[in-house]
Amino acid sequence: MATLDQCRAALDRLAQNLSSADGSVRQAATFDRSLSCRITDLDVTFLGRLSDGTIQEVTSVPGPPPHKADIRLSMAGDDLLALVDGELNFAKAWGSGRVKLEAGLRDLLRLRTLL
Repeated sequence: MATLDQCRAALDRLAQNLSSADGSVRQAATFDRSLSCRITDLDVTFLGRLSDGTIQEVTSVPGPPPHKADIRLSMAGDDLLALVDGELNFAKAWGSGRVKLEAGLRDLLRLRTLL
């Protein structure tokens, strides 16, 4: 089982990957949206903003998200690590229910380039 520190490091790597991306990936990440990522097995939620092509202002709170973010993810810690490391395909994980994603239709269309 992934630890809280490993999940935080994975989110930091994801933010770094987004900030160094170019082309359509970088363009897709330039919108400004609130973001929550609930790690179900650790009962913790990471909160932040997807802005200027990266994930900013990341904090963690125990339990479920305290408010509804524009983009909401939910998964086990091991799945977060596997996604960021490229070992788990997002579309397959989402389709099988291992990863849950909730967002408006416009955001979902823009996120498909990122994920």
